[in-house]
Amino acid sequence: MGHMDIDKQVKEITRGVVDIVSREELVDRLKKSRPLRIKTGFDPTAPDIHLGHTVLLRKMKQFQDAGHRVIFLIGDFTGMIGDPSGRSTIRRPMTREQVLENARTYQQQIFKVLDPDRTEIRFNSEWMSKMNITEFIRLASTQTVARMLERDDFKTRFADRKPIGIHEFMYPLVQGYDSVALNADVELGGTDQVFNLLMAREIQKAYGQDPQVIITLPLLEGLDGVQKMSKSYNNYIGINDKPSEMFGKLMSISDELMWRYYELLSSKKLEEINLMKTRVENGQLHPMEVKMELASELVESFHGKADAIRARQEFEQVFRARSLPDDMPEVSLRLDKPWICTVLKDSHLTTSTSEAKRMIRQGAVRLDGERIKDEDMILPSGTYIIKVGRRRFARVKINL
Repeated sequence: MGHMDIDKQVKEITRGVVDIVSREELVDRLKKSRPLRIKTGFDPTAPDIHLGHTVLLRKMKQFQDAGHRVIFLIGDFTGMIGDPSGRSTIRRPMTREQVLENARTYQQQIFKVLDPDRTEIRFNSEWMSKMNITEFIRLASTQTVARMLERDDFKTRFADRKPIGIHEFMYPLVQGYDSVALNADVELGGTDQVFNLLMAREIQKAYGQDPQVIITLPLLEGLDGVQKMSKSYNNYIGINDKPSEMFGKLMSISDELMWRYYELLSSKKLEEINLMKTRVENGQLHPMEVKMELASELVESFHGKADAIRARQEFEQVFRARSLPDDMPEVSLRLDKPWICTVLKDSHLTTSTSEAKRMIRQGAVRLDGERIKDEDMILPSGTYIIKVGRRRFARVKINL
């Protein structure tokens, strides 16, 4: 692997990331010219993968595209402990059956993003359930209670005299030991996992391994643009959502959030995204067009092209019906030859047939939502919704 190649990989890998510990170490690993082992842990409590999870999956895919191996680690052993991250109370552990059922669901979903040939699916019970108590005590001795209490959620609970189960201290220990068992070169995680990821580096050192590089990715905001995307906030888009539902949900996000989704979820190059942004700011491009582009891309990546096209058409039809003014003028015309320009003039949508021609040439005339290009068009009898420019509408009934 040449250095140019490494620079290119680093540029792609660092897109959209919050933090890397450390960039130098990452470059050193990449220079080893062997496929790196990229670890990402997934909690088996909620198997339905939503777009928030795909931020991590896409980053894993970028590593795969560069020739590395990713390990999709299902924390079935840790799932029986319960992750204390961001929780103010103790989580209820899960049964083995629940964990395995959830793992199956994961497997059906992750390969919509990942390449199965470069993905290992592992369970941390594989090594943890074999660990005897002596080995576990050795693992526990690598960390101090003071270090554990540096963790924000533990610190807060301790200060508020809320209970912290000793088993919860085991969670970061086990997550760290997973990196030892898998000999991980790099671990990816959300910004809420920083403590666990850093602890893994310390535990690897204690076991004589080179500490993993850690890469943290932002937590994707949900549809509300405020809370992180999560099932419990009901602001999520599941990757198994129906195409039309996924499309509609994406169209409901704010214009501001749309750029964030582009950066974290789209395959478009950053230069291309910045160019679109500039064009929207200059008024050359309507934000709704850009949002449709995003919705189409994402629906296509999970459901295929045909479904994406259909979802877009459905959305446009519904949206058009919704965005029509209630007080739309209704016009009934009796014409021998319903030439489109006469129709526009007689419906008072343009002042003259020459203005009608000009508007058609500018692409400003829509017939039932479709832009008209042919200024010589003759309309068959029927009822049409005609829109000229952004503000002029009429429901026109043509009788021959």
